[in-house]
Amino acid sequence: MDSDYDIQTRVTGLDQLKLKHVGEDCLVIIHAPVQTSLGRRHVLNRPVITIGRGRDNDIVLPSDCVSRKHVQLEHRADALYVVDLESTNGTFINDDPRLTQEHKLRRGDQLTVGDTIFKFLSGSDVEAQYHEIVFRMTITDGLTNLHNRKQLDTLLSEEIPRAHRHGRDLALLMLDIDHFKSINDTYGHLTGDSVLRGLASILQKRLRPNDKLGRYGGEEFCAILPETSLHSATRIAEELRAMVQSHSFNAEGKEVRVTISIGASCLCAGMTMEHLYKGADDKLYEAKRTGRNKVCH
Repeated sequence: MDSDYDIQTRVTGLDQLKLKHVGEDCLVIIHAPVQTSLGRRHVLNRPVITIGRGRDNDIVLPSDCVSRKHVQLEHRADALYVVDLESTNGTFINDDPRLTQEHKLRRGDQLTVGDTIFKFLSGSDVEAQYHEIVFRMTITDGLTNLHNRKQLDTLLSEEIPRAHRHGRDLALLMLDIDHFKSINDTYGHLTGDSVLRGLASILQKRLRPNDKLGRYGGEEFCAILPETSLHSATRIAEELRAMVQSHSFNAEGKEVRVTISIGASCLCAGMTMEHLYKGADDKLYEAKRTGRNKVCH
């Protein structure tokens, strides 16, 4: 085994919620290609902390999306700064698509290094912040900040009895990016992740405050539309499809265009959550089978 592995950062898993260093600045992994990395905490108690693929870094990210020496964090008199080390794929802060050369970290900032996203925690209530992140990770997709599949199930299980009880409409949209694999194959997974984040933002802007949007899995999204008929849901779906088709995504410095296919279903008497999902999923499959970039209901 290479002796470089002897240099490791201090980490804390999800099963170790009691912090020993209350009040110390730290980074917490909220999105990573390896599920077991989620929730790991990196205490920032050195003057300079380096992040990269090389084993001599303080925080090691063994991914080909990460440069050997990718980025470093520097404690200065006034704050903690992120400094990119001329990395190949760049360093990003929050949802800003522009590469970051240097950035003064603020509490709650998200730092993207390759295919890993960290959240910066600072202040006397770091422990409370950490517990909040761990809770949010159980209901939120770390890449897009949308509801995850588990939370979608919970929300839908609440909406269906309410709709049945009060005789109200309830519609569901299943949305899928067309030929998403070719985007990853052509541009790389970092670009694919940027497209997913951008798409989530577009969909959220069009949907109404009471609608619930989530990442169902992979490149598939789901929208729960309370008090919405199938006719209205189809109209909303068509607006979403047209918005995405006309949008140019700035992903990792590349201009990428995508289209989406959408399936729509509505709640009928006696239907369960599984029936509603299947109805929308069947229509999504029909949209993809009959040409893509369309809405079926």
